[in-house]
Amino acid sequence: MTDTHLTVPTRLVELNGDQFAYRRWGNTATDQPPLFFLQHFRGGMDHWDPLMTDGLAAGREVILFNGRGVASSTGTPRNRIEDMADDAAAVIRALGLRQVDVLGFSLGGFQALDLTWRHPELVRKLMLLGTGPRGGDPEMEPRVLGTAPRPVPVFEDFLYLFFGRSAQAEQAAREFWARRHQRADQDPPSSPEVARAQIEANMLYLPRLSEDDPFAYLRSIRQPAFILNGVNDVMVPTVNSFYMARNLPNAQLFIYPDSGHAAQFQNPQRFLHHATGFLAE
Repeated sequence: MTDTHLTVPTRLVELNGDQFAYRRWGNTATDQPPLFFLQHFRGGMDHWDPLMTDGLAAGREVILFNGRGVASSTGTPRNRIEDMADDAAAVIRALGLRQVDVLGFSLGGFQALDLTWRHPELVRKLMLLGTGPRGGDPEMEPRVLGTAPRPVPVFEDFLYLFFGRSAQAEQAAREFWARRHQRADQDPPSSPEVARAQIEANMLYLPRLSEDDPFAYLRSIRQPAFILNGVNDVMVPTVNSFYMARNLPNAQLFIYPDSGHAAQFQNPQRFLHHATGFLAE
């Protein structure tokens, strides 16, 4: 039987004594490189939408991944984005891959940008969802600061943080919530140490590399880039997507209406249409 998001086994790859958890499945009868996923704050492999991952796996292999110490991976959690990116690069190489496409969501988008910047030979195409550049606009809504770090997030937290405000957006959130809990052997939650380390990493990511030209480093990233956000992202303000689109030399930008931080979860079919088109170009 062909594996899916709900059935693919969790595997481990060991690097320097730590074990990194990953899941890999999809269409191998293609010349497309695997699509490597980097997840949001505290998120593990079961915080992805099965509709999204299986939809993308129809055209290529996909690889879900937990960083050092996150969820089912072992080791001391990283507290710098560049170290998280270097770990991802090491895992990609340990899996015997010469090149991948990379999809990063939120904090995972920070990592995806640094991975592409620091290890450009590994990345063919770059997908940046609900994220922003180093030195971008950090002005999230104040309510985020009390909601995102909650020890045991509940549906209402995800609804506020990730989705739009209409009745249709709430219905889409409930459908996503049901899909993402379908797998029987769910990834364990990340520890409080992961939350603390990732908050510190986020704070270290905020300062600008240069006040005169803060996004100059983006112009060295030549890979085709797909940028997506909702029109009202309360966590990583939507203006950051425009900063990336204006400075990444080969970028295209999608802004979905009535959507928030996780526009791809609220609009999965629209996202798959746009994402598969971009990856196939």
